[in-house]
Amino acid sequence: MTAPEAGRGIGNGERAAEITTTFVGLPRDTFRILHVSTGNVCRSPITERLTRHFVHQRLGVLGGGLIVESAGTWGHEGAPMEAHAETVLAEYGADASGFTGRELLDEHVIRADLVLTATRDHRAQVISMGHSAGLRTFTLKEFTRLVDAIDPATLPPLEDGLVKRARALVRAAAALRGWLLAPTAEADEVHDPYGAPLTFFQSIGDEIHQALDPVVTALTGVPART
Repeated sequence: MTAPEAGRGIGNGERAAEITTTFVGLPRDTFRILHVSTGNVCRSPITERLTRHFVHQRLGVLGGGLIVESAGTWGHEGAPMEAHAETVLAEYGADASGFTGRELLDEHVIRADLVLTATRDHRAQVISMGHSAGLRTFTLKEFTRLVDAIDPATLPPLEDGLVKRARALVRAAAALRGWLLAPTAEADEVHDPYGAPLTFFQSIGDEIHQALDPVVTALTGVPART
């Protein structure tokens, strides 16, 4: 969006995709992923719904204890997702229904176990809110780069629970951040398609898909179906 990317936001817990399936013998627990962009009507809704969709594809369910949601630093409170964003999700077979935009609030950052932002500016704004967010806030593409360097064998097996595996993944990524720098500043950015034609939304959707695929594989331990 072209509006100022200043940290504001809202919480609508009802639309978070809370997973009811838990692994047998394990206590109920949660791991919350928060996707952040500017208006919460284009990039972060696409990323939120594709994350849910890809986890469901891997596991047949949304995953034990996983919650996936989004918000905007200049969020369009109560606004629907952009129509082109809905089209992009439909092309991947992902569910766009029931979405409403929301502004980013302190409570969202406090509750999040992993914050994935569209740009470095968004990341900086989340971190500036405090709440010890630095070690769990990354741009999406930054997190992908770090995840690609993590040996999956060092992560807890899925049998130990998705939450435990996800927390270990975030710790491992945070430990690598100072060692694996982006080749260029642009490498960590997902550009805003707001107001652009469908073809640009589709290219952004493809960028998000390519970035999410290794992240979801690392979270679930299951590669994408070919």
